[in-house]
Amino acid sequence: MRSANLTRVFLPQKEKFDLANCPTSSHYLHHMAYPDWRLTLLFFLLIACSKDEPEDEIPKVYEPSQALTIFFINDQHGQIDNFAKIKVIVDQERQKTNVILACSGDIFSGNPVVDNYSDQGFPMVDLMNRSGFDVCVLGNHEFDYGEDKLRDRINQASFEWVCANVDMGGTGIPEPPEYYTFQLDSLRVTFLGLVETNGKPNAIIPLTHPWRVRNLNFERPEQVVGKYANIKEEEEADLYIALTHLGHSGFGGALGDYQLAEQHPYFDLIIGGHSHRIIDTMINHIPIFQAGDYLHYIGKISLTIRNKEIESWQYQLIDLDDYPDQDQELAKLIETYNDMPWLDEEIGFSHRYHQRNQVGCFYTDALRGQMQVDVSFQNSGGVRSALDEGVITKREIFEISPFNNGTIVYEMTVSDIANFLRETQSGFYYSGIQIKQTGDEIEVRDLNGISLSDTTSLTIGLNDYIPAVFDDHFSGNGQIHSLNDAETVIQYLLEIDGDVDYQQCDRFFRYQ
Repeated sequence: MRSANLTRVFLPQKEKFDLANCPTSSHYLHHMAYPDWRLTLLFFLLIACSKDEPEDEIPKVYEPSQALTIFFINDQHGQIDNFAKIKVIVDQERQKTNVILACSGDIFSGNPVVDNYSDQGFPMVDLMNRSGFDVCVLGNHEFDYGEDKLRDRINQASFEWVCANVDMGGTGIPEPPEYYTFQLDSLRVTFLGLVETNGKPNAIIPLTHPWRVRNLNFERPEQVVGKYANIKEEEEADLYIALTHLGHSGFGGALGDYQLAEQHPYFDLIIGGHSHRIIDTMINHIPIFQAGDYLHYIGKISLTIRNKEIESWQYQLIDLDDYPDQDQELAKLIETYNDMPWLDEEIGFSHRYHQRNQVGCFYTDALRGQMQVDVSFQNSGGVRSALDEGVITKREIFEISPFNNGTIVYEMTVSDIANFLRETQSGFYYSGIQIKQTGDEIEVRDLNGISLSDTTSLTIGLNDYIPAVFDDHFSGNGQIHSLNDAETVIQYLLEIDGDVDYQQCDRFFRYQ
């Protein structure tokens, strides 16, 4: 259950003057009751002993505090319904103080309205523009639509994109700056962007379809962030913020927000994404935030800044689903975007609520049946939602599989399949065979439980993301099918079996 409107207040501890450090302090306290010439003398002695600086050092000038509110979202994955509420919240705050509205990436892939719009992704960027977004870091799923669409969406945006570890090369995609500095009255606020690069074992790319970033170059965030250690001073910024799409904690030496704070402690704040978490913590004296996912929440950070340091901050997590007010003009536009009747066409019936593991069984059965192959696989990350009980619509299938991955058929031996599972150590749903691990060995059986020899050849149907990521295990080009994976499942429901009822499912394998 989501918790709403959580507020946290932080006030840094102030330095205190300690009379005990002055050798005359006890005498001062003793003689407070005797207002004679000795008190005057002690007063001057107190002043002398309380000064730590040399007499000729210029005293520090303390500037007045400045106020700033930062709103942010992350991992909305195409969800658009709450933007009309965001606009009201942000517009009201802009009337009172300086405001920056930020996004920590993954704006695409997850809502069929946005993913299947005639100009892919257009509604998302349009609504972000109209809501008043100022800055967004590139997330891994910003690359899902391919190079041409990414170019169009970056050009469409009226907000700034930032990312320090991507090079668009000669693709024609506008190169995002590594960092960007906003001037708000006398405040200067700098955002540095970073995206994760854990998308493929033998390459440096984000978690997206490898064939869609062939002409782009990425660097590991942990290899580049040190170049920007002095940006706050160079930009004369009052705040230096890492706007990241790294995840809250890295693994295997990868950089996450927590590691960023520990290893590179020159940021004033870290606002992150990719983990789909609600995070409000402090690592190495640096506040770190995430605001959940799918546009259920917006984070609000209210800051006071003095002498280029955070004097105090207050954090509030606002539940957008429960927020009562919305901008009516934007709400009408969202209704227009959502008006896609073909997505609500009935194509089958689900006899129960199916969790993701049960959906994995249904999905691989559908691929195998429609593609007419011996075996099918589906990566666990390719099943993005559950399936409700009742009528099944096209919208639900596109929500389960939003990436528009193609479908492809390969021929592999049982030995090839076992090596693929063993060496990738990734998790897959599967259909058409039985898989069992005993010790280090993987045994493959047919559906009757009969063990298959290593040389047995089988046709394998799967989405083309899998061979693109694990290309060491898929030789040749394979036989490409005309429908993408979601369309293939829809056709299965329409032509073969529209009833879905998986009470139990144990067809998931990950080599241990």
